[in-house]
Amino acid sequence: MNLYAVGKTLVKTALSPLYRFQVSGIEKFPKTGGVLLCSNHIHALDPPVVGMTAPRTVHFMAKEELFKAPVLGSILPKVNAFPVKRGMSDREALRTALKLLKGGEVVGLFPEGTRSTDGVLKKGLSGAGFFALRGNADVMPCAIIGPYKPFRKVKVVYGDPILMGPYRERKASAEEVTEAIMASIQKILDENTQK
Repeated sequence: MNLYAVGKTLVKTALSPLYRFQVSGIEKFPKTGGVLLCSNHIHALDPPVVGMTAPRTVHFMAKEELFKAPVLGSILPKVNAFPVKRGMSDREALRTALKLLKGGEVVGLFPEGTRSTDGVLKKGLSGAGFFALRGNADVMPCAIIGPYKPFRKVKVVYGDPILMGPYRERKASAEEVTEAIMASIQKILDENTQK
């Protein structure tokens, strides 16, 4: 068993008694091929929660400051995280993400670039659209609906994959694709916060 699988089990064991996770839409997740997994960002626990619920191994972009932390910095690379400088203009991170996506892997990122303090979805960074267009991958939108309060329900909802073929064919811009990704995440939020 690799460290990612061990970590996934540990996260489930640690968090499941504390929060009532409700996961839906998992059957929509592409079983093969490169996937850009894009989620809203409301809490520091979002990356392990998305990693725990996703049916495939996720390679997360994480802000480079985390890799300088004493213990966390040595663990992150072992659980498939790689560093990115704020703003997604880091060339090394770009190369790493594109290589993973073109190799048929799942790359997870939070297009807002930082946590939303009020739970309202913020404008996405164009880096998300860039990866979606250049990475030979489709997009899996995901929404996390909290709040993260002990013994309360936390929903993790996977939406319909966004197929990038039509966007690539008409040479859509990274900004347009990012807007489509954010609109898809917002749609999931709207449909699942009314219930």
